[in-house]
Amino acid sequence: MRRKNPWVGLSFKAWMLGLEASSVIALRMMKIAAGGVAAETEAKRMISEKLSAVLELQSRTLRGGLGVTPHGAAAKSLAHYRRKVRANRKRLSSV
Repeated sequence: MRRKNPWVGLSFKAWMLGLEASSVIALRMMKIAAGGVAAETEAKRMISEKLSAVLELQSRTLRGGLGVTPHGAAAKSLAHYRRKVRANRKRLSSV
């Protein structure tokens, strides 16, 4: 009996992250293109969120929070970023 390749599902999740990130980029660019205080605030927020997200993941990695298998680490890393991207999409879409 053939086993299911766990990387196939993970690849789909990475693809979905790319789609969601693309929509967030578009929403952010529209907000920044409008200019004003809201644009400046969004640009600053974008930078601080990116730094925060990578530092959180790095800390989790160093504490062993991503597991011991390559697949597990990749899955948890994707989930970490998808939560951040999804929250931004929800926030930017509701404005």
